[in-house]
Amino acid sequence: MLIMNYSISVNALKDKVILVTGAGDGIGKQAALSFAKHGASVILLGRTLTKLKKTYNEIKLLGKTRIILFPLDMKEASKQNYLDIIKITKKKFGRLDGLLNNASVLGKLGPFLDITENIYDEVMKINVKSQLLLTQAALPLLYKSTDASIIFTSSSVGCKGRAFWGSYSISKFATEGMMQILADELSNTTIRVNAINPGRIRTKMRAKAFPLEDPELLKKPKNIMSLYLYLMSNQSKQINGQCIEAQSNKHFFNMIQES
Repeated sequence: MLIMNYSISVNALKDKVILVTGAGDGIGKQAALSFAKHGASVILLGRTLTKLKKTYNEIKLLGKTRIILFPLDMKEASKQNYLDIIKITKKKFGRLDGLLNNASVLGKLGPFLDITENIYDEVMKINVKSQLLLTQAALPLLYKSTDASIIFTSSSVGCKGRAFWGSYSISKFATEGMMQILADELSNTTIRVNAINPGRIRTKMRAKAFPLEDPELLKKPKNIMSLYLYLMSNQSKQINGQCIEAQSNKHFFNMIQES
């Protein structure tokens, strides 16, 4: 049995409130749509307003969820920006049950010696610092949930370094480290923390990294949403501190069986 095809109830996320970063495109957009389809109210966070509006309108067509959107450039964002987002979320919904830290940038691929300070700072601020600040801001509200889940989107180069992937790889190692620290600290609370390595997925970032690759050979974001849905649902209460490969399912299915 493949977890990508794991059957999850249409109401698995009913009454949950979930914040998704990078919600204007790719995996973030699909996750927001999938969460909404399964009953969640969603908060959309992303850099480009026009893209967020498209996600918003597609969710609106479902006709059964509440949505708010926040256009925010994480490269320029401050701690106060994230505190304000959570303040508005609390006022609008009164709760927060899930956080998908998904937004990230690739930076520039090339030799380690060619990593510039500007590119490194940009990648680390968007891929790491923004996640730290947003998660810190969200935790007080997540603590009030009876069943909360934080998910980070990681990468294969976040667990094994690869030549020429420089700043991006470093940032994803940091992402997995952050996930593990949080999972350990929160292990005795109602909040669980995990990461997902999507693998080879048809996204704009993937096309930028591999311009000669045939996108038709890649899975689409919707093909791995079962894992995101599972980890956001109450069914994954016993899964904590794991980085799970979305396209290598044997280990994860064994974890489900054991839990």
